[in-house]
Amino acid sequence: MRKEMFEHEITILKDTFSRLLRRNAETNLKKIIKKTHPADLAIIFRYFTENEQVQVFKLIEEGSQAIEFLTELDETLIEKLLTLEDSNRIANLIKNASTNDQSYILGLLNKAQAKSIIELLKTEEQEEIEELMAYPDDSAGSLMTTDVFTLFQETSCKMALKTLQDQKDAEMVFYLYVTDDENCLVGIASLRALATTSSNTPLKDIMVRQIHSVRPETDQEEVAQIVAQYNYLAVPVLDIQNHLLGIVTVDDVVDVIREEATEDFLKMAGAGEDREILLKSSWENAKARIPWLFASWVGGVLAATIIGFFEHMLTSIIALAAFIPIIIGMGGNIGTQSSTIIVRGIATGRIEFGNELKILIKEIQVGVILGSLYGFLLGLFARYSFIEADPFLGVVVGLSICCSMVIAAAVGAFTPLILRKLDIDPAIATGPFVTTSVDILGVLLYFIIAGLFLNM
Repeated sequence: MRKEMFEHEITILKDTFSRLLRRNAETNLKKIIKKTHPADLAIIFRYFTENEQVQVFKLIEEGSQAIEFLTELDETLIEKLLTLEDSNRIANLIKNASTNDQSYILGLLNKAQAKSIIELLKTEEQEEIEELMAYPDDSAGSLMTTDVFTLFQETSCKMALKTLQDQKDAEMVFYLYVTDDENCLVGIASLRALATTSSNTPLKDIMVRQIHSVRPETDQEEVAQIVAQYNYLAVPVLDIQNHLLGIVTVDDVVDVIREEATEDFLKMAGAGEDREILLKSSWENAKARIPWLFASWVGGVLAATIIGFFEHMLTSIIALAAFIPIIIGMGGNIGTQSSTIIVRGIATGRIEFGNELKILIKEIQVGVILGSLYGFLLGLFARYSFIEADPFLGVVVGLSICCSMVIAAAVGAFTPLILRKLDIDPAIATGPFVTTSVDILGVLLYFIIAGLFLNM
């Protein structure tokens, strides 16, 4: 019901914007832009033509709404819009944003344009932005915000509350980050502990000393795993000396999880790794898929070569040809299922170093169970559907699909595990690679079994 209401509201908003844009009613457009939540505005923005997008964006005024709107947009759209804007307006749009939002937006622009915008910002902002942009993409350093509220460990709870009340710029004050004389992070105190403790108690007596932190070069996916595993609202980012550089907040982590999941799904489907592929042109879309589909093409050629090599079998028993598609299809399906489960397990941290063999054996057992079931059913079908064929046809078909599914499950589970050992993204193992290898092995095995049982 809520989903239907949301879709209805979006439709009304879209129609309203379209009507006002046709009339060039700028005053009314500005009013409705102010009343529309930035996230909703970002959704309907995708339905506009390029000219309408430019027109609407020029009407968005500086402030928190503009920043939130920009960060809700797809990267391709942000880049397209800001490329058309002069540096002064962009600087004014982002001047009140957090440093991580500023660095994120500027990181999407070319170096020359980004540099000209940075020069227009305050000196302290320039230094922070340049520092954040220097960290590797998709790292904790590139995600973190440097506006962190910290307190000295000897500070009393009473003084901490008073200092906290005066804070306006700090990001996500859910935790109190406690430092020592050398400004190293030594503990974290919750607001609950602060509010329920005697006013004269120093922070060092209520803080938690066991801290889960990350380095600035830590991959964003690892940061997301820590937040998900421990239900944190933020994770501190420390340098080698344990100085607090910033924090990665849960709202940034949610975006990371969405981006990483999208990227993995695209890789697994063999559609490239561009998270915004839907916004690309047809040629760019096709170009991204070419290398992935090439593996399938090569596999198909090899499978066809194998079939051609056993042509004499097909000539003698034409019924053998009827079962090639299902043997290939069932093997490919279970192979993809196994690889998807393993890749997902790796991504969520459920598969760790040490339990790989157990997981592999479990997937092979699943392959044996499913292969035996479908092998038996297909064998019966072959035996009674092709009565005039060789009596062993059912055995050949049943055994072939059983063996094919077992091998496919093993390959689908084994390949991502091996790639992880080699420090290669396991997601690229799925899709064309697994299905292609399974197709080749399945066809080869089918004809070998046929040769053994049919005396050919």
